[in-house]
Amino acid sequence: MANTASSRAFGVLQRVGRAFMLPIALLPVAGLLLGIGSSLTNPSMLSAYGLEKFLGEGTLLGAILTVMAGVGDIIFANLPILFAMGVALGMAEQEKGTATLSAAIAFFVMHKTINILLSLGGKLEEGAMLEGTLANVVGIESLQMGVFGGIIVGLGVAWLHNRFYKIRLPDILSFFGGTRFIPIISTLAYIVVGVIMYFLWPYIQQLIFSAGDLVLRSGYAGTLIYGFLERLLIPFGLHHVFYLPFWQTGVGGSAIIDGTLIYGAQNIFFAELASPNTTAFSVSATRFMSGKFPLMIFGLPAAALAIYSCAKPEKKKAAGSLLLSAALTAALTGITEPLEFTFLFVAPALYLIHCVLAGAAYMLMHILNVGVGMTFSGGLIDLFLFGILPGQAKTNWLMIPLVGLGYVVVYFFLFRFMIRRFNYATPGREAEGVETKLYRRADYDRRRKGEEVPAEAAPAPAGSQSALILDGLGGKGNIAGLDCCATRLRVTVLDPTLVDEGLLRESGAAGVIRRGDGVQVVYGPQVAVIKSELEEHMAKEGG
Repeated sequence: MANTASSRAFGVLQRVGRAFMLPIALLPVAGLLLGIGSSLTNPSMLSAYGLEKFLGEGTLLGAILTVMAGVGDIIFANLPILFAMGVALGMAEQEKGTATLSAAIAFFVMHKTINILLSLGGKLEEGAMLEGTLANVVGIESLQMGVFGGIIVGLGVAWLHNRFYKIRLPDILSFFGGTRFIPIISTLAYIVVGVIMYFLWPYIQQLIFSAGDLVLRSGYAGTLIYGFLERLLIPFGLHHVFYLPFWQTGVGGSAIIDGTLIYGAQNIFFAELASPNTTAFSVSATRFMSGKFPLMIFGLPAAALAIYSCAKPEKKKAAGSLLLSAALTAALTGITEPLEFTFLFVAPALYLIHCVLAGAAYMLMHILNVGVGMTFSGGLIDLFLFGILPGQAKTNWLMIPLVGLGYVVVYFFLFRFMIRRFNYATPGREAEGVETKLYRRADYDRRRKGEEVPAEAAPAPAGSQSALILDGLGGKGNIAGLDCCATRLRVTVLDPTLVDEGLLRESGAAGVIRRGDGVQVVYGPQVAVIKSELEEHMAKEGG
C-alpha cells in the first residue's frame, strides 16, 4: 500500500515538475532580451562609454534595444498567467490546448472576482490595504498572489480538465459537452476560488511575509543553508520546488523599484535591471542566485580536471573527452547532471562535499556584496549578461572570478586527494573491462535499488528511434501523457508492465526510471527534438 502511494506521488510530482519547466524555460530568452536591451540603453552606461550617438535615443540601434528590453520585461511582468497556462498544459492528460485556454480564462475570472470584491469592500481606496498586498495583474487591480496565483489556477484547471473533458451531457445540452465544458466549468469554479482567495489570501500573505522576514534576518548563515539545500535536493528532483518561492514570492524579500513594490528575488533583480535609476543591484535578492557562478564556471570544471588527472594512463583519452564535454556544458549552460550524478554514483562523500562548497559559494557571494542575478543556468552566458554588461559598479562581478580561482584550487586538490585516498572508481579508474562513462540520475537510482547498471547504449539510427521508443513504451495506446524536461522524456503510461527497458536502451536512452505509471527516459539535451519526432511518429501511426 505504501509503495503504491509512493508510486502515485512520484507520478504526480513528475507531472508537476515538467509543468513548471514550461514557463521556467522562457526565462533564459526573456533574460537575454532584457539583459542586452536594458544594459545597452541605460543612460549612465551610454554616457560612461560615449555611446549616445550610436545607441542613444533617436538611433535605430537604440530603438531595437528598447524593443528588446520591453519584450523581456513584459514576460517577467506576466509570469503568473504564464505559470497558469504552462502548468495546465503540462498537467493535462489529453486535449492540452483546451486546458491551456481554460487556464487563461480562469486566471482572468479569479482576479476579476477578487477585484470586484475589493471594490465593493472599499479596499481599493488609497490606504485601505497594507502596502504591497495589492498588485496590477494583467490590467486588473487584485491581491498580490504572484506565481502562486498562476499555479493555483493551473493545477485546479488541469484537475477539472482531466476529470471532465469527455463528459456527456443530456441531449438538450450536448453542444456544451466534452472539451467545450472545460472553459465553462473553469469559469464557474474560479468565481468561487476568487471569493475564497479574497478572504483567505491576506492570511497566506502574512505567512509568506513572515517566512521572508525570517530568511532575511538569518543573514549569511541562511544563505549558506539555502545553497547547501538547493544542491542537496537535486538527487530527489525537488530543487525547483525549493528555490521557486525564493525567486518568485515574498519569501525571497521585497523592494520598492520606481515606486512599485516588487516581491521575489528574481523579480527584484530584473525590475532593477530594467530600471534606469538602479545604481547597484540588491544583494539581498541576488544572494539566492549569485552563488551558482563560482560552482558552474570554476568548481565543477576543476572537479572534472581532478577526475581526469586521476585516470589510468590507458583510459585518459576516453575519460578526457567525456569530462571536457561535461565541464564545458556546466560552465556554459549550468546543466550539471553528468558530473554531479557521477559523484553520487561512485562516491557520495564527494557529492556531500560539493553541497557544502555550494553553500559556502552562496555565502561568500553574499558577504562580498556580489549583485549578479541569473535566469536559469548560472553559467558564462548569464555572467556576461547580468554581471559584466551592467558594469562592475552595479554588480561587483569581479569577485566571482576571484572566488572562482580559489574554488578551482579547492575542488581540484580536495577531489584529487579524496579520489586517490579512498580509491574511488571515478571515470578512468574503473577495473579492467568496465566501460569508462559518466553517470546520470537513472544509474544512481538503479544502484540505490541494488540493480545492475548497464553499459551506455549507442544512439539508435534516427529513422528507427521513434519506433523503438514507442514499442519500448508499450505502443501508442499505452501512453496517457508525454512531455519532457531538460534531459529526459516524462511519460505517464496506462500499463507499466508493457514498458520494455531493453528497447528503450536500444533507442539510445542512457537510463530508464520507473515509479508506478510514471516513466522517465533519459536522452540528454536533445530530448526536446526526440519528443517532437516521437509525437510526429505517433500521429502518423494513428493516421
